[in-house]
Amino acid sequence: MIKVVPVVLCGGSGTRLWPLSRGGFPKQFLVLSGKDSLFQQAVQRVNDIAAQDVQIGQTLIVTNEEHRFLALDQLRELKNVSASLLLEPVGKNTAPALTLAALASMAEGDDPVLVVTPADQTVGDPDAFREALRQSVRVAQSGDIVILGVTPDRPETGYGYIRHDGAAGLYGEYTVRQFAEKPDVITARHYLDSGEYVWNSGMFILRASTWLKALQQFRPDIAETTQISWQERSTDAQFIRPAEAAFRQIPAESIDYAVMEQCPVSALPIRMIPLNAGWNDLGAWDAVWQTGNQDAQGNVCHGDVLQTDTGNSLIYSSGRLVSTVGVSNLIVIETPDAVLVADRSRSQDVKAIVSMLGEQKRTEHTLHRKVHRPWGWYDSIDEEERFKVKRIQVKPGASLSLQKHHHRAEHWIVVRGTAEVTCGDKVSLVTENQSTYIPLGEMHRLANPGTIPLEIIEVQSGSYLGEDDIVRFDDFYGRTKK
Repeated sequence: MIKVVPVVLCGGSGTRLWPLSRGGFPKQFLVLSGKDSLFQQAVQRVNDIAAQDVQIGQTLIVTNEEHRFLALDQLRELKNVSASLLLEPVGKNTAPALTLAALASMAEGDDPVLVVTPADQTVGDPDAFREALRQSVRVAQSGDIVILGVTPDRPETGYGYIRHDGAAGLYGEYTVRQFAEKPDVITARHYLDSGEYVWNSGMFILRASTWLKALQQFRPDIAETTQISWQERSTDAQFIRPAEAAFRQIPAESIDYAVMEQCPVSALPIRMIPLNAGWNDLGAWDAVWQTGNQDAQGNVCHGDVLQTDTGNSLIYSSGRLVSTVGVSNLIVIETPDAVLVADRSRSQDVKAIVSMLGEQKRTEHTLHRKVHRPWGWYDSIDEEERFKVKRIQVKPGASLSLQKHHHRAEHWIVVRGTAEVTCGDKVSLVTENQSTYIPLGEMHRLANPGTIPLEIIEVQSGSYLGEDDIVRFDDFYGRTKK
């Protein structure tokens, strides 16, 4: 029996899928097709490869502190999935992330086969995907590094390529001869016509010890500094935190650059198993259009959309009516606080808008109007000078931190459920159609003692209404004082 530990790398920001994907809620947590997020789909896929000779162990999720509750909440919606979350205090690319997962998987003396996948890809044929992974696991158990290579169907310039030797082994594996960077169109056509190249899927299958040995050979600086951070780790329920000070000293590098691209030139074999499963990494809006359910005119529409004389376009409404007339090859994405209109062929360039937002110190690239928190969410409905109106939902049994504000007072109106309100030394219950007032500077807390979601309307008034005007005294979620 081969023990397999799924490893889901969940740290990307997905800037090319702005304005739906943002720093505080990146693309892997979005539902772009079906009912599950890309992250949930990735976790389920790699947990679904059990076979007579393949046993699935606990899934390891590598993400960051900011997204830990998003990941945990979405994991709780999945059945029969056991997972631990490795929390990176700062992003260091994928090589340190995989190293953390390898060390965690060997903590009890095991040396499992790791199935490593990004959290933001889609697969159209789950059966073909499962079979390719099972074959990869059987190859990797002997100590080989295996990568899934996607059979190309077009001269794609947005992916890296892998050149193989053309000689299939017992499990359909090929030997990798060369890794190639993202090519120009002419080179991509040559790759496609030669039949020797496949797309690099970014999915790796290898024993934990194999990765650690290869990393020690090619990048001992990453291996050793990550080991130090791991040894000084702390654990909090499902959260495993490497030591922050040591982690910040780790050089940032990708799996490909640190190890994979070094192996063929160093006579260390890497095997490639072809993947023909409708794979897409959804790197830009054009990819979302390609994988969507296109109508007779080639349009993919989501939400409240009306269109006429429109073709080959992606039109996405998150709430408001979006209508198009006499256009083609467009990307139109509507959210409550931002609208994107782009030529479909230029969808890779959306990242330029995100860069501009950062340079102008605007918040639309990091936060949605509706912001998710571990206790629920809030939606900023309206704001002008000296007032802000929010709709707030608190999960059953959840509580905000005990806090105060230096610059604002708050009025709370309960519209659904029952609120337990701490205001100074007084604790009271406030029910539907009732309201309460939190004076400026008063210590307070909002909690939901009930079994249904609590919803309130909050009206803030004061000289400064920024989210950083919070002094936390006690918090169930381990957030630091501000």
